[in-house]
Amino acid sequence: MIVEVESNDNCETSFFARFKEAGPARPVIQVRLYERNPAGEWYRVTGWSENVEAPACPAYAQLVEDSGAGLAYLVYGGLHGLRLKPLDLDEPWSLTSARQWGEAYLSLSSERDIRYAD
Repeated sequence: MIVEVESNDNCETSFFARFKEAGPARPVIQVRLYERNPAGEWYRVTGWSENVEAPACPAYAQLVEDSGAGLAYLVYGGLHGLRLKPLDLDEPWSLTSARQWGEAYLSLSSERDIRYAD
């Protein structure tokens, strides 16, 4: 599988990589990240597309082979990456929100850090 993210207003860094699939892609709605809290914090996640009128699109998690970590869960979205926000933030997805941010993709080591849509 190939993940390509163009540099854009959501995610300044472009990204292009090929991964070997080790499982099927599934829609994902939340991820747990550990940057701010060693116990982890849950965040809502969506894909971000180039569609100006409706940029939010599905985000997916897929088990892939990662040369540095063995197997990892790749979380990816649209051509403009992913958009994340805290669970307690009850506002629409927006590029102007100070509490939301974009990422090209996420690589998570465990499925326990993913909440699927299905």
